[in-house]
Amino acid sequence: VKAAFHDRRFNSIDASELSLLRCAVSILSGFEKSCSNVFDWTVGRHGIIIEFADPEDGASRYSATYLPEVAREQGWTQRECVNSLIRKAGYENNIDERLYATIRLTRYVTSKSSLTFKEYAVRKSEPVPVV
Repeated sequence: VKAAFHDRRFNSIDASELSLLRCAVSILSGFEKSCSNVFDWTVGRHGIIIEFADPEDGASRYSATYLPEVAREQGWTQRECVNSLIRKAGYENNIDERLYATIRLTRYVTSKSSLTFKEYAVRKSEPVPVV
């Protein structure tokens, strides 16, 4: 709730909107680092992490990730997703086959759980069971 009111990256949420909120948590697992190339993953099944250095200077390092649902929800192909992720990482130079060849890809899967604000409020008020 604190982030909903104070995170500067997003517009603040009005208290009257709390009942409309849904929160989701994704547990990342099954990390596979030795993927054969930047396109060795499946849209909608795998989340991906990319890591690379600028091929021009070799010193500037970049990394970014998308959860599995991002490419599917955006209607992206693998290439569109990777290109978006490269930009998300902050890379502003030319995206080409040379750059793709330098990218280290890690793919993963997620387990996702979500609840509404009302469900959260009910659970928060329940006593925690002692095991």
